[in-house]
Amino acid sequence: MAFITQTNYQYYNTGQKFTATANQTQFLLTLDPLPTSKSKFNVFINNVEVDDNLYTYTSSGNNAGKVIFSAGRAAGDIVQVTLSNPVIAGNYRYISLNDIVGNFMVSYVGKDKIIPRIKRTDVLFHAKRGIQEFSYDISKVEKIQEIEVPDSLAMVMPQDYVDYVQISRIDALGVEHHLYPARLTSVPSESIAQAGDYTYLFDDDDSLLKQTPATQTRFKQADMDNVTATFIDDSLDDIDSLNARANEYGRRYGINPELATRNGNFVIDELSGKIHFSADLVGKVITLKYVSDGMGTDAEMRVHKFAEEAIYKHIVYAVMSARANSPEYVIARYKRDRFSAMRNAKLRLSNINPRELAQVMRNKSKVIKH
Repeated sequence: MAFITQTNYQYYNTGQKFTATANQTQFLLTLDPLPTSKSKFNVFINNVEVDDNLYTYTSSGNNAGKVIFSAGRAAGDIVQVTLSNPVIAGNYRYISLNDIVGNFMVSYVGKDKIIPRIKRTDVLFHAKRGIQEFSYDISKVEKIQEIEVPDSLAMVMPQDYVDYVQISRIDALGVEHHLYPARLTSVPSESIAQAGDYTYLFDDDDSLLKQTPATQTRFKQADMDNVTATFIDDSLDDIDSLNARANEYGRRYGINPELATRNGNFVIDELSGKIHFSADLVGKVITLKYVSDGMGTDAEMRVHKFAEEAIYKHIVYAVMSARANSPEYVIARYKRDRFSAMRNAKLRLSNINPRELAQVMRNKSKVIKH
């Protein structure tokens, strides 16, 4: 189970500070986790960074965590070790995958317990599957990736991508302008090459020859102003026609609302794992907010403490349902326990702030003049 293992200085300054005694050469780091090499931190003496050739660092063994200088320090020297990639703040709210597996083995596995015997690797497998499910259904692990749209007008999906939440263009002030999917176009999974008489062309091994889809090429080269104008009714420029239509209730006219945007559009190509953008977005900075599956580095594979009990119930149910000799009524009981724990976790983690909701709804009460 996660406990506070850092001092306030270590947490807020992402490092550790020492006051040297006369001729002191060794300084023992107590950071959790310890840096794995010298490249993971920088050393400062009296606020001046020193070259890493002046000291050695041991990451394992009896001297793990020791920074050893080649020359002794003067009494009163302030030695600071600052992490290059600091640990993410707020980690105390979460429990790591390693702790989940360890706690489960201690609490649920053994003689006179729910699971008499099981391999640690099996628990690890079910724990990872649980984190994947929880990342989408309970904790909604959202990440934000920012890129500048290249000339190819394509963005590769992140490795842990599940689904997008929001794609936005960033203006000069850093404000997000939402992009909407181009529903009226697509990225064909394949485009078949044809001869002049429209017959299919084949390779030497009798497989179909493929080419870049014309749909994709034309979308990338399209002038979005022309796309929008295609759906404008020119008769609206005539005042008489405008007055006539004003009295026709229930009729649709004018611009298509889903194309009434100057922010740009995108198309998702699930097969190739890319997001394609319209031509007016080249060179623009965009952000992709997406749901992650939670399967990343060791630091990323974690569960919120409010969902800790739920992940244990999930593992119990997964283990018992996978065993051939488990009675159905026992499996049903653990399934109910899992559902109840997941529901409680979802309610606890549902971040509904009444003040924020009221502030947004106040905007709805404004009178809009037409």
